[in-house]
Amino acid sequence: MSDQLNDKSKLILLSSGGTGGHMTPARALGHDLMSRGFRVELITDDRGLQYEKMFDGMKTHVVKAGTLGAGVFGKITGMASLGVGIAQSLSQVAALHPAIVIGFGGYPSFPGVYAAQKLKIPTIIHEQNAIIGKANAMLAPKAERIALSLPNVMGLDDTDKMRAVVTGNPVREEIAALYTRPYPILEQDGALRIFVLGGSQGAKVFNDSLPEALAGLPADHRARLRIIQQCREEDIEETKSLYKKAGIEVTLKPFFDNVAAELERCHLFIGRSGASTVAEVTTAGRPAIFVPYPHHKDQQQKMNADAVADGGGAWVMTEEGFTKEAILARIETFLQNPQILFRAAENARSCAVPDAARKLGNLVTAIASGWGDK
Repeated sequence: MSDQLNDKSKLILLSSGGTGGHMTPARALGHDLMSRGFRVELITDDRGLQYEKMFDGMKTHVVKAGTLGAGVFGKITGMASLGVGIAQSLSQVAALHPAIVIGFGGYPSFPGVYAAQKLKIPTIIHEQNAIIGKANAMLAPKAERIALSLPNVMGLDDTDKMRAVVTGNPVREEIAALYTRPYPILEQDGALRIFVLGGSQGAKVFNDSLPEALAGLPADHRARLRIIQQCREEDIEETKSLYKKAGIEVTLKPFFDNVAAELERCHLFIGRSGASTVAEVTTAGRPAIFVPYPHHKDQQQKMNADAVADGGGAWVMTEEGFTKEAILARIETFLQNPQILFRAAENARSCAVPDAARKLGNLVTAIASGWGDK
């Protein structure tokens, strides 16, 4: 009994980049591990501090981190910041002496995991996307395990693949609870509720394209629409006016703090296809039109979206192809044939791993307890 308590009192250190796509699964794993009795702390950079409230009960440590920017000066500055972060992490990780360090990608995750590997502390990296990120790719060769959100992740060599485990991408508890909830009733002539989420960079394309496209529907179809849409603060009045002119009921907000509730109520999701968004939408079992962010060199968002589209749970439209005519045709088809959305909802759900936090928690527990090779 005393050995079990001693195991559970061990410290687990999470190392994460400072964006929602990295922080959301880190937070979900942290809560799972705390429910098992482990102590959990977080290491990130200044940007990650905006998410500190999400990590209630978990102490946050801040280190320097830098990306390799454009040009010689950008690369030198980035390397210098990264070097400082590594030095800080070596000191902190040595002092904390965690049982294991889990990295969630992004350059701010690199110093903490790298320091642990130098100090011979076991590490796991978690990759959210369909193609491995640069920080995780550099850390993968010395990681005990590589946890993947999706099968067939690109960018791993054969040796790394042997240590890879598909756990799924952990989501918030309130999202995970939606997995067993039914798809909302959609009558042949009933309301179609569409939830549009794009973040600050994605909102503009949706604000520009959707109102104009939906205005082209017949009046009886427009009357059936209920749009709940993320909209940049400066665009709200203009966008609201466009929807009102078209006779379409709309709710516009710059930020939604009730994403789980809106996902549960909606019949269709429209938005970007970051890894966390895709995980949440599929866990909720909602069909989606994904419009991948077009400016990633590796096209990671398109690959995330394609994984669901290939399973019949989503449709992928490039930003260039997200035109008035294309949107109009797609939505009109759904209004005339609601069974298409119903079938896609089940296909989307089949792409989800609703217990990803538990699966990743099991993996962490095994390695932290020394069971990884047994």
